[in-house]
Amino acid sequence: MPPQCPICRSGRIAAHHTGRKICTSLGTVAGAISGIAAACSGARIGATVGAIAGPAGSVIGGLAGALLSGLAGGIAGGSAGAALGDFVDESILDSFECLDCKHTFSGNRA
Repeated sequence: MPPQCPICRSGRIAAHHTGRKICTSLGTVAGAISGIAAACSGARIGATVGAIAGPAGSVIGGLAGALLSGLAGGIAGGSAGAALGDFVDESILDSFECLDCKHTFSGNRA
């Protein structure tokens, strides 16, 4: 059921999603940093697999392994941050705004 304004009972509600935006950004950055820290392992594995194709394959494999580690970390961190941000929006922040009376409220109090 869509939220209603607790003051005027209007159904014209805007969601700000401030917590989700901030937590997703922070989670993505933290995940990417974590992935880059693990890139040594990914680069080593990529270089080993790429060594089959010779020295150029080893370099390309190492770069691909490092890139994929950073990307996977960023995606995982962003997903975790979005889930945390949704919880913060629903529980803590006044993330809904009534477009009729301009009252702001959280999801639990509606």
